[in-house]
Amino acid sequence: MAGKRTPLVIPLFIAHQGCPHRCVFCNQESITGREQAALRPVRAPEVTATIDTWLARSGGDHGRSVQVAFYGGSFTGLPREYQDELLTAVRPYLAQGRVSAIRLSTRPDCIDRETVSFLRKSGVELVELGVQAMDDRVLAASGRGHTVAAVQDAFRLLREEGMQVGGQLMIGLPEETTVSARSGARALALLAPDFVRIYPTLVVRGSALADRYAAGSYQPLSLSKAVARVAGLKTIFDQHDIPVVRMGLQPSESLERDLLAGPYHPAFGELVMGRLFFKRVRTLLAGIPASAMGTLSISPADLSIFRGQRNCSVHRLDALGLSGRMRLHLDPRQPRHTVRLLQPQ
Repeated sequence: MAGKRTPLVIPLFIAHQGCPHRCVFCNQESITGREQAALRPVRAPEVTATIDTWLARSGGDHGRSVQVAFYGGSFTGLPREYQDELLTAVRPYLAQGRVSAIRLSTRPDCIDRETVSFLRKSGVELVELGVQAMDDRVLAASGRGHTVAAVQDAFRLLREEGMQVGGQLMIGLPEETTVSARSGARALALLAPDFVRIYPTLVVRGSALADRYAAGSYQPLSLSKAVARVAGLKTIFDQHDIPVVRMGLQPSESLERDLLAGPYHPAFGELVMGRLFFKRVRTLLAGIPASAMGTLSISPADLSIFRGQRNCSVHRLDALGLSGRMRLHLDPRQPRHTVRLLQPQ
């Protein structure tokens, strides 16, 4: 039976608008991939034109739900009149059934009961909260301007209105440790977000973190440590059946141009999945007697993460003396990101 299709998401960017703070890691133009000249306010006609364009591209018979998403800024930090203008532009599509829901991103401290009620009445069904960390010390050192309590309050208010809530986390922020990152992931998991995104902290030109990096007071994580830390966090969310829908920032020319330091990789998420996959394979193979041979079954779509970047996982299995204990079976019916050990012989 075919699985449920992912929705068609129509993106509208309000980069850095509505945010009352400038966090130490922030250079919004680099992160979003939009130049300063393009950061003019989005108006209702542009919302309409964008939706029409995307719906036309889908051919009308898309066979999946359609969501309009306001990304990049703190939507609920915008003036209420401006929020209403943007949301009102989407309402005709909701009424016609051509759009099923609106989603947006915002800060936890830009959520209150009145705001949540307004969003719900305007057709918003999903809110992504820029949590970033669940440790007050890390939040303060990062200039976030809110506490963990604000995150908890925002989740509670949104849930009371029956809304879906996603959470965005960052790893490698000032004052963060592996222990605090994992504790934060467990604390967020207890709030039961519908999904999570995890981003590594990067040093980009024009940010306060760039000044600290130049002064030697901040050192970003290495790529290998960042991959290991995110793998640990993903494991925690997997244990709570919380989907991690993205790991790593979306590649863009402006980000790569302004990147000064930090664990950036255009396939960061694949590196994380490769590490997790390797650990599963290593555990299974280690349980096979040296004189026996086992067959590992994986999905054909997982062959690249099984091998790892530049076959690194295969080389590690060779170095551990484990690769000689296995045959590989590709099963197109097997769920992705799983590995099965067939009966050793």
